[in-house]
Amino acid sequence: MHQAKKGDNWPFGVKAHNGTYAASGLVHSVETTPASEHDITHANKLVHGEEQAVFGDTGYTGVEKREDTQYVKAAWDVAMKPSKRKAIETKSKRMSNTVEKLEHLKALARSKVEHQFRVIKCQFGYRKSRYRGLVKNTAQIVTLFALSNVWLVRNRLRPTG
Repeated sequence: MHQAKKGDNWPFGVKAHNGTYAASGLVHSVETTPASEHDITHANKLVHGEEQAVFGDTGYTGVEKREDTQYVKAAWDVAMKPSKRKAIETKSKRMSNTVEKLEHLKALARSKVEHQFRVIKCQFGYRKSRYRGLVKNTAQIVTLFALSNVWLVRNRLRPTG
């Protein structure tokens, strides 16, 4: 685990990345990296190759051009950087409205992934990495994502009657 600068802070820790099914909202793959590594470097480990569409935040900009993701035949829908959105906004109001609607649809798809992180933080109380070393933190994070899958389907698992 390494430090990374964000603003004036130097957080020390781990980042968790996950691949989530859009229909069910369940996690199918988890990858952890040191906080200093860029998100895009591990994008190929989050997809299984049979996706029709892949959604990501601005940390995954340019992922479709990388060699390690060329096997994925899905449409890459990555959020537009705020600076590009502002540039479009200054050019045309009509185009700006279209881009806003498109970005909103992308955000709706990405919210399935963010919901898993909310479950881990709120239901299981995972706010900070507790262990030293990436291996121990990875074990805990993978376990928490597995438990979050169970949490999300808990009503379907209960017997009716």
